[in-house]
Amino acid sequence: MKLALFVALAALTLQADVRLPKYTRKQLPNGAVLIVIPRPGIPLVQFRVVVKGGNEADPAGLTGLSDITAQLLRKGAGKRSAAEFSTELDSLGGTFGAGSSETASFAAAEFLKKDFAAGLDLVSDAVLHPTFPEAEVKKLLAQSVERIKAVKDSPPQAINAYARRFFYGPDHPYGRVTDEASLGKITPQSIAGFHQRQYVGRNLIVVAAGDLDAGAAMAALEKIYGSVPAGTAYQYQPAKKPMPGGRLLLIDKPDATQTYFEIMQPGIRRNDPERTAVMLMNTLFGGRFTSLLNDALRVNSGLTYGASSRLTQSMESGTVSISTYTRTDTTEKAMDLALDVLKKFHDQGINAEQLASVKAYMKGTFPTQNLETTDQVASVVTDLEVYGLNKGEVDDMFPRIDALKLEDANKLIQKRYGTTDLTFVVLGNAEKIRAMLKKYAPQMVEVSVKEAGFGK
Repeated sequence: MKLALFVALAALTLQADVRLPKYTRKQLPNGAVLIVIPRPGIPLVQFRVVVKGGNEADPAGLTGLSDITAQLLRKGAGKRSAAEFSTELDSLGGTFGAGSSETASFAAAEFLKKDFAAGLDLVSDAVLHPTFPEAEVKKLLAQSVERIKAVKDSPPQAINAYARRFFYGPDHPYGRVTDEASLGKITPQSIAGFHQRQYVGRNLIVVAAGDLDAGAAMAALEKIYGSVPAGTAYQYQPAKKPMPGGRLLLIDKPDATQTYFEIMQPGIRRNDPERTAVMLMNTLFGGRFTSLLNDALRVNSGLTYGASSRLTQSMESGTVSISTYTRTDTTEKAMDLALDVLKKFHDQGINAEQLASVKAYMKGTFPTQNLETTDQVASVVTDLEVYGLNKGEVDDMFPRIDALKLEDANKLIQKRYGTTDLTFVVLGNAEKIRAMLKKYAPQMVEVSVKEAGFGK
């Protein structure tokens, strides 16, 4: 009764619909897509430049090239040195960050409204005219190698890298993990070549958002980005399928007092027709604090401080991954319980009250997590462009949520949340847990966290 009352009250407080704010989109002859999103009220403007083809575009053997290239954008651009770029950024009171995801590289910056022109010039210089000084390249590569080594001392970060490589395999673009070996092969020449190849008109998405005049902002963007060479559009090439299930990777960390584990299976693409329904089911299964997984492993048994199910989505099928940690001596108990929750979810499905609860939850959290700030809106709009989606992804979100029926939800659970052919990745003290892990998969591979890289 209490849960039903909560759901009813929550539904009353939800807005009837959710929509993207109005924005202007223009595609230039060179292929660049320009987007202006007026957001009056706070005297700030944000710029987001996205380049299609992120980690997926890294050449074989040069994993990490896209991210290194993006991080170097501010380390010398146009006539500015790295120090001069930072000084000018600080004098404007602005922010600038850059990096790379699986599908795209990006640069994002924020400035006061009055500094629109100066901010645009600084960001555009970094994106379009980086100089990649050799000294800065060497410094960043050395720092990146040290960060990779430090990851090994952080089990939550390390297990993610091992899991990606083990699940997809080293020949899959999602299984290529940046490590000391790949960083050692990156040169100033390969960085410059990547930039010349990827940072072209046909791959660019440029967003200006905030307290601005839409017409003037669009004209300013067009003046700069209209002259960028069109280049060759990046085309993602479908990859091989992930490695088969029924395997377990044991990562030995002798000093570990806890065991971290992931239980993985194939997920969905970002443009999968069932994506909204799958997101709802994953939220109920392990995507919120009051999820089935967290209730079982944390609230009811006290085996962990948190358990979740991560749903990743990209150009290729992502993963559904049960993720948690527990004391070394309760490893088997926690893994068995996680599998029991998965089996019950698959076999018994959910009831009407649970479906109503997760629908209300998503309606309540989606706007605040995706559309509350200018940065969030800009990120959502560029995401739509990268994946070839349209405004209906947001504007029709609530109707899609409302349309999901209980019968269809349970069919989806049986389809997407399997209990066989699972992939296990376990990080802990191998001597203490090795024997009990054999029952989970017919094939077990063991590596040491002290070895270079993230798996064989």
